[in-house]
Amino acid sequence: MSKSKKKWLLPLTLLLSASMLLSACGGGKDNNAGEGNAEKPVELIWYTIGTPQKDTAMVVEEINKYTAEKIGATVDMKLIDFGDYNQKMQVMVASGEPMDILFTSSWAFDYVQNARKGAFMELDELIENHGQDIKEAIDPAFLEGSKVDGHNYAIPANKELPAQEAWRFNKTLLDKHNLDISNVKSLDSLEPLLKTIKENEPNVVPLAISRDFSPLLPFDYIIEKMPMAVYLDDKEELKVVNFLEMPETMEMLKIMNKYYKAGYISPEAATTNSTQDLYTSGNWFTDRATTQPFADNAWSQSTGYPIVSTPAGDPMIFNWSVMGSMQAISANSKYPEKAMEFLNLLNTDVYLRNLVDSGIEDVHYKKLSENVVENLPESKNYDMPTFALGNVMLTYLNPEDPENKWEEFEAFNESGEAAPLLGFNFNPTKVSTELASINNVKEEFWAPLMTGTVNPEEFLPKANEKLKAAGLDKIMAEVQSQIDEWKASK
Repeated sequence: MSKSKKKWLLPLTLLLSASMLLSACGGGKDNNAGEGNAEKPVELIWYTIGTPQKDTAMVVEEINKYTAEKIGATVDMKLIDFGDYNQKMQVMVASGEPMDILFTSSWAFDYVQNARKGAFMELDELIENHGQDIKEAIDPAFLEGSKVDGHNYAIPANKELPAQEAWRFNKTLLDKHNLDISNVKSLDSLEPLLKTIKENEPNVVPLAISRDFSPLLPFDYIIEKMPMAVYLDDKEELKVVNFLEMPETMEMLKIMNKYYKAGYISPEAATTNSTQDLYTSGNWFTDRATTQPFADNAWSQSTGYPIVSTPAGDPMIFNWSVMGSMQAISANSKYPEKAMEFLNLLNTDVYLRNLVDSGIEDVHYKKLSENVVENLPESKNYDMPTFALGNVMLTYLNPEDPENKWEEFEAFNESGEAAPLLGFNFNPTKVSTELASINNVKEEFWAPLMTGTVNPEEFLPKANEKLKAAGLDKIMAEVQSQIDEWKASK
C-alpha cells in the first residue's frame, strides 16, 4: 500500500489453499446502462476491508456521481474491520448475502480456498471483454501469479510485488531516548531498545502486536497459520516440515515469551484483533509491518507523527504477496459485467482511484501540485487502507515522496527473489476432514504461542502432540505428494 494519505501496511501473513470450481461469466442483464444512457444506473454492492469511516457516505456520494456517468453504475461500499472481515465474509457468502465485489487475499477471506469453493466468478472472459485496460495498467506478474488452476478469479492490486518485513518505530520516542536502530534487524536485537522504553515510558507498549502476529521465521508456508512449510533456502528438494518442530521456531518463541514476561508486550496481545488504538494515541514504540519504497512517508502521513523503519528481512516474492490484496466478483453477482467495468475504472482512472482512497479534494486533502497532496484535519474521518483498493501506483504522492516514487516501486518489484513455492497452490480436497481438525487444535494455542503469552517449552510439545493426533502427518504426506508433482511439471 502506499499513500497520498495514510495507511498501515498490513503485516501480511502466510499462505492459503482449498478446493474446486466455477467458471462462467454469468449475469448478462447489466449492459443496458452506460455512459450517456438515460436508464437508471445499477447499484453494485461492494464489501471491502478496513475500519469503517465517518465520512464514507459523503465520499460514496461523490464516487457515485462520477461512476453513474462513466459506466452507468453506482456502488454501495461496505467496510468491515480487519479483525472481523474473515469471519463475517464467510458467514455472508455461505448464506448467499447479495454482493457484487468483495475484497479477498492470501490473509483475509482466503482467495485460493474461496475460488475453488465457487465463491468467486471466473474472470477470464470478463477481463477480456470489460477489463482490458487492467491488463495494460498492472504488472503482468500479478495476474499471472494469482491464477488458480489456470484461471483468474480476482483482480490483484498493482502494488509492491515482493514482501519485505520491517521494524517500524515511533520516531518521537527514538529521539527522546536517543536510541539507534542502525543495528536492528533480528527480533533479539530489539531487546536493549525495548528495555529502555519499558523503564522510562510506563504508558507505552514497547512491542505493539495483536493476535495475528507471527515471528519472522525462515519458511515458505503451505497454508496461512498452519504448521506445514518448506525452508526458504530449500529450492531443490522442497521437503515439507512441521515448522513447529524446528529449532528456529522454538528459539524465536522463547524470545517472544521472554519479552512478554518482561512486560514488553501487552497482556492482551493474544486476544486483541488490532493495535489501531495504540497508533492513534501514539502509545507504542515498535511493531513489524510489510514495507515498500518510501513507506515511512505514508505511515507518518497516516498517524500525523513521524515513523521510521529498518529492514527485518529481505524482499521475497511469495504466493501470499502476489495475492496480498485483490477484488473478486461474487459468483452470485447480478451485474458481473458492470462489476468488472467498475474494477477496470478503479484500476485505471486517477480521479476515481484517489477519490475512493483519499476522499474529497479540499475536504480531506488539498493538492500541492497535480499529483502531490497534503492531508487536511478532516482526513481523520476518511482514512482508508490504500493497499486494499486497487492500483496503488495511481495514488497521489505525499509531500515527502520523490517524484520517481513509482519507478522506485517497479525497481523494488524487480529486486524480489522468488520463494520456493511461488506458483504452487495446495488442493486440500483429500484431507479436508483432517484440516478442519487441525484448525480446531490450532485455535487453542496459536495466538498464545506466537505472541509469547505462554512458555513454548511447555506448550509447543503439547501442541505438536495434538496436531499429530488430529491428522497432521496425513496432511503433510498429501502436501508433499502435490509439491513433488508440481515440481516435476515445471
